[in-house]
This record gives sequence, structure tokens and C-alpha cells, in this order.
Amino acid sequence: MNHKQYDTSTDLEIMSRIGARLRELRKARGLTQTEAAQRAGLGRVTVHRAEQGDNPTLLTLTRLLRVYGGLAELEDFIQPPELSPMARLRERERRGRG
Repeated sequence: MNHKQYDTSTDLEIMSRIGARLRELRKARGLTQTEAAQRAGLGRVTVHRAEQGDNPTLLTLTRLLRVYGGLAELEDFIQPPELSPMARLRERERRGRG
């Protein structure tokens, strides 16, 4: 799915796609849900539900991505946003007063 498709997708469609991606990553590692759960410190039902797109917690997502070697997939999300020119100007002015 490209960015525009995500913009027009429902929340449930996006969650389903996240679940499918988690399943793909697990299978690519040759792991069963039980093995993935054990390595991530989660229950098998939690892994199953995450793969169904059943609203996994951020902790569940992080633990599974770590096991699957996929934490880099979060890189774009966790990078600090680039400041707009106006925000940079305000920051410079704020520092000048400090």
C-alpha cells in the first residue's frame, strides 16, 4: 500500500494490513506463533490477535518487530519531525532570549 492508499483506508483496513505484515515477518523468520510469542515475552493469543489486526499495543508491536528483526521499519515514524521554517525562527528567537 502506498501513502495515498493509507490516507483513504479505514482504520480497520490499516490495522488489518499491519497484522498481515506482522504475519509475513514471522513466517519469513520461520517461526510459529508460539515461538514468536515465547521470544517476545508474549502470549500466543496476543501474537494471533496482533496478526489479525486486533489493535495490538505499541509494546506488542515493538516486541514482535524486535524478534522479527524489523525495528528499522519504525525508523520513519520515530524520527523527530523536521521543523518548519517558522518553527525554526521561533526556536532561534526563544534561544536568543534564554
